[in-house]
Amino acid sequence: MKLKAFAVTLLTTVVLGACNGESSNDDNSRKEMEMQNIKELVNEYSGDKTKDESASITSNQLILTDKKGKESEYALPEDEFFVSIAPYINETHPCTNHSLTGCQGELANKDVAVYIEDSKGNVLVDETMKTLANGFMDLWLPRDQTYNIKMEHKGKTVESSFSTYESDGTCITTMQLK
Repeated sequence: MKLKAFAVTLLTTVVLGACNGESSNDDNSRKEMEMQNIKELVNEYSGDKTKDESASITSNQLILTDKKGKESEYALPEDEFFVSIAPYINETHPCTNHSLTGCQGELANKDVAVYIEDSKGNVLVDETMKTLANGFMDLWLPRDQTYNIKMEHKGKTVESSFSTYESDGTCITTMQLK
């Protein structure tokens, strides 16, 4: 159902834009709206246990699979990279590309202090975030960079680094809080 609503919204945006004889500025606005719709769709699926569809995300695409096995692929923003991080204490799983409807982390609905800076020392995140029902924290960060991250939960901490290049995965499950 969510996939159909998204497809109708996306199709309407493209058709109406084509019918209006838009300029290149309008094309950019439409592209921004489409990317926002993709991000909203990712947010809807993340942590949701959708029964009739599955959703996964690579460095470049959101991939939706309906209950009949038909795949639909949507391009992600060119300048932003999606990464989902599940800090853990005792249990984790190996993961490269995040399954929005399948991955489950240990720390569901928990407050985690998160600090992320880029390789130049610019701070991108410095706040307490609540993990989703699936135990992950979803982030959209600039592409093609390396980041340092510090997380803290109930006195346990972890420091690590990760990057947002095309060859990088979108699922990080290797950060153990100690």
